[in-house]
Parts: sequence; structure tokens; C-alpha cells
Amino acid sequence: MVREISAGGIVTRMQDGEWWVAVIELPKASQQAADSSALAAKQAKPVLALPKGLVDPGEKPIETAPREVYEETGLTADVITKLGDIKYVYTRTWAGGERVFKIVSFYLMRYRTGHIDDITPEMRIEVGRAFWIKLEEALHVLAYKGEKQMARKAMQYLNEHPET
Repeated sequence: MVREISAGGIVTRMQDGEWWVAVIELPKASQQAADSSALAAKQAKPVLALPKGLVDPGEKPIETAPREVYEETGLTADVITKLGDIKYVYTRTWAGGERVFKIVSFYLMRYRTGHIDDITPEMRIEVGRAFWIKLEEALHVLAYKGEKQMARKAMQYLNEHPET
């Protein structure tokens, strides 16, 4: 089985007394490729996810997360702490339908600079748009179970460390 290692970030900022998080919406073409035929019938509902991507050779996941956040959202952010890893198996819809064991390390990050959704035209293949939502809302609207768990961990950490 093929193995993939990725890293991503939960980029947060405080606004009006509430925590907000940067999310990405997959472009429609990517949604259709990723969804089963049953899910494809629900195309009106966007697929929301956290920014993440493959760890490059010679790169550490803690270096990948800020790079991927920048590429997929246009934001620079500082790593606060590692939240955890998500592990799962998926079947590629390309390359002969290989099964892949994937590990994604997620880091809690604090927004520093940048404009949300200010990304390159080439990145639009992977990201339809990037935008801010309330962290509380992310717990309900993120498409993937593991990413919802990471959002819960982020909320727990922020509640336990109000100085963040």
C-alpha cells in the first residue's frame, strides 16, 4: 500500500470576542472527483476542509503546515502547537486506483498577515475559495470527520489557554 504524509493548519484569529478559523472550499470539479455518486447528487452543498498538503522531500510536517496554509489561503500564520494526526485509507481515482494509507499532521496556528483567498490562479485547481468562519461553526460544517476532531481539539486548547 502506498503511504502519504501531509500536514495542515487550523489558522485562528480572535475577532469580536470569538475565535474564527480559515477554511477552504474545494472547487466543483474536485468535489465531483472526490465524491461518490451518491454524494455527487448533493452538489449544492460545498465541501469545506482545512488547508493541508503533502510534505515535500527533506521538509518536516511543522514546516509544511505554514507553507500549505499560505498556498491554499493566502495567509501567513505562526504555529502554536501540534493538535494531532489523522490516519485513514483512501483509493486514488487516478494511477490505477491504488489504495493509499495517509497520515495528516495538524497544527494550531495563529493568523499573522495576509488576505484570505489571495492565492495563485494555479492553486484554484485545488481551492475554489478560502474564507473565515467561526470556529464553533467549523465543528459542524467541515466535511471530514478527522478535521472536525482537530477543530474540537483547537477549541479545547484555546479555551484552556486564553492567553493564546
